[in-house]
Amino acid sequence: MTKRTGTGWNFNNGYAQLPKLFYTSLSPNPVHSPKMIVLNKPLAQDLGLNIQELQSEEGIAILAGNQIPEGAMPLAQAYAGHQFGHFNMLGDGRAMLLGEQITPQGERVDIQLKGSGRTPYSRGGDGRAALGPMLREYIISEAMHALGIPTTRSLAVVTTGESVIREINLQGAILTRTAASHLRVGTFQYVAQWGTEENLKILADYTIQRHFPNVESEENKYLSLLKEVIKRQASLIAKWQLVGFIHGVMNTDNMTISGETIDYGPCAFMDYYDPATVFSSIDTEGRYAYSNQPYIGGWNLARFAESLLPLLHDNHEQAIHLAQDALSDYNHLYQKNWLGGMRAKLGISNEEMQDESLVNDLLNLMQKYRADYTNTFRALTFNTLKDMELFKSSEFIDWHKMWQARLSRQQEVKESTQQSMKNSNPAIIPRNHRVEAALEAAENQGDISVMEQLLHVLSNPYEHSSEQAEYSKLPDPSTRPYRTFCGT
Repeated sequence: MTKRTGTGWNFNNGYAQLPKLFYTSLSPNPVHSPKMIVLNKPLAQDLGLNIQELQSEEGIAILAGNQIPEGAMPLAQAYAGHQFGHFNMLGDGRAMLLGEQITPQGERVDIQLKGSGRTPYSRGGDGRAALGPMLREYIISEAMHALGIPTTRSLAVVTTGESVIREINLQGAILTRTAASHLRVGTFQYVAQWGTEENLKILADYTIQRHFPNVESEENKYLSLLKEVIKRQASLIAKWQLVGFIHGVMNTDNMTISGETIDYGPCAFMDYYDPATVFSSIDTEGRYAYSNQPYIGGWNLARFAESLLPLLHDNHEQAIHLAQDALSDYNHLYQKNWLGGMRAKLGISNEEMQDESLVNDLLNLMQKYRADYTNTFRALTFNTLKDMELFKSSEFIDWHKMWQARLSRQQEVKESTQQSMKNSNPAIIPRNHRVEAALEAAENQGDISVMEQLLHVLSNPYEHSSEQAEYSKLPDPSTRPYRTFCGT
């Protein structure tokens, strides 16, 4: 471990000690004139970094890739992935892992520069990123963190002083991203396809040591690794569904082994409830639609299990049997997490057989009447049942009576029930029109105050303040569907 520097960097480079098959060491790709746009000061403090030093000329040079901090060993990770179902060789095409920061609390956190230039995995790309997509990832990832959903986080965004050419010339930018690690399902797929069984064992052992040390002493620790990843993904995707989050590109290279949400490209949050909602401009078949996310999670986990087969058992057929048995738990685990979360959203504190039907009946009514997902649960929380066509319908009135009867069969007092609902139903999500307004102001006017205010109200989504009420309002009706693009 290196000595902590004045800036606070304290790198330990475990991934760089793995076989060279797993990565390529890099030299930095300097940029012309980097400038700090936004710095996540609370996160910097948690990481043990000196905020003033980060904002200095030297600190900004590090966040731009112009200077490598003491103790860092920059590299680009190799991985593969099923992209919309098709297997490809991939890797960090525009990202550079500086190293693993050891925080004052002893936690190990990846520090990655995204948009930092070409790598051997760029596949003809320029390795750069535009300001808008980097700010989008900053906003959404911080909103997810505030919602209590495991996620990578954003430390800073700097502009490069250079343009990136897409359809038009755009401001170049670099995002500094932190993560429990950047190990992906695709990392294991890559090693299983192009490495040896020994390479695969080294990767699995590293993963267990880093994320699941509790299974180290298990009789079949690699089977336990599989089961732990299944548990984390079942929990994560249930959390997505409960807040109406749509990832947009659930390729296997975008599923982390740690159970964190990663790669905020064409992601967005649902307004009115529709299980078929798709925002991504490239998801023309709806593969990654809201309602498909739990299924795709299981599909991706099956690909992870396939990559682990040589480690699960010497006999291939027995290895398949062990993998299938582990995977069979996924649907049950997901459903348990989702239904438990839905009970909390409705203030239900115990279990009855008909609870799932009660939830689905409400969701079906929300879809029929195009009710806003977040605001419907918010209205139920505070009993402000007005202003929506849904609440005026006889079907909802009948449902509401059943819900009230259900609540009467539990011991919780009314105040406790409402508090449970307040803790489970956010007052605010990053509404798409609000995110776009913040990005437009930052990109076209050089004004980040709109983004800063949005981040402020998103930072405590369960506060239910009057300030947040303004941000819960829906956009004006539009004849055009909202579309997002893979810009990150």
